[in-house]
Amino acid sequence: MPMTEKVAIASGRKEEEKDNGGGRNVKVAAVQFACTDSPSDNLATAERLIREAHIKGADIILIQELFEGHYFCQAQREDFFKRAKPYKNNPTIQKMQEIAKELGVVLPVSFFEEANNAHYNSIAIIDADGTDLGLYRKSHIPDGPGYQEKYYFNPGDTGFKAFTTKYTKIGLAICWDQWFPEAARAMALQGAEILLYPTAIGSEPQDSGLDSCEHWKRVMQGHAEANLVLIHCFFCVYL
Repeated sequence: MPMTEKVAIASGRKEEEKDNGGGRNVKVAAVQFACTDSPSDNLATAERLIREAHIKGADIILIQELFEGHYFCQAQREDFFKRAKPYKNNPTIQKMQEIAKELGVVLPVSFFEEANNAHYNSIAIIDADGTDLGLYRKSHIPDGPGYQEKYYFNPGDTGFKAFTTKYTKIGLAICWDQWFPEAARAMALQGAEILLYPTAIGSEPQDSGLDSCEHWKRVMQGHAEANLVLIHCFFCVYL
């Protein structure tokens, strides 16, 4: 089934020890859409959906993994390395900084990173005032039918991180990272209250009869329950 545009909103409440028993409400959105092979078109679509999520009240808006183009890791092609861009002075990140500052929203921005002779599946975290809070590079790199990422990406060297944003402290990991309990635990131990996993894939191309969705749901529920955090990824949210 072709992917259609989707904006999913979830609200999380963090209770705090105050005399009035109050807490903080943070609204998180995930946006997902069918990409073309035009980075400018995809960036325009992402911006439109970000603005839609903002109108619906979102404070933190998560865009899908590698949204600037088609998911290219289905084949090994040397020319696809031309899609990579450095982290510094990255035009997509700079554009997202402008949008984040204008709307007052937090935007994690996924991109294909070139760093000297290395290449990473990376994400920059933009705070609500447009500040770039830092970088996470995907740690767990899959290699199999339809997901030939080891051809393109070095294993990340940043370690798992938590980022203090205007609204709350968040942890960011990418796609296959979400299957591993140590990623969620490391971010939670650093104080992350919400864990975000931008993702581009979700099927098993080597076996059309295999549906790993229920397994995936259980893993996400396990991370949330074991660490007492909100998990936000695409299509499903678990408290």
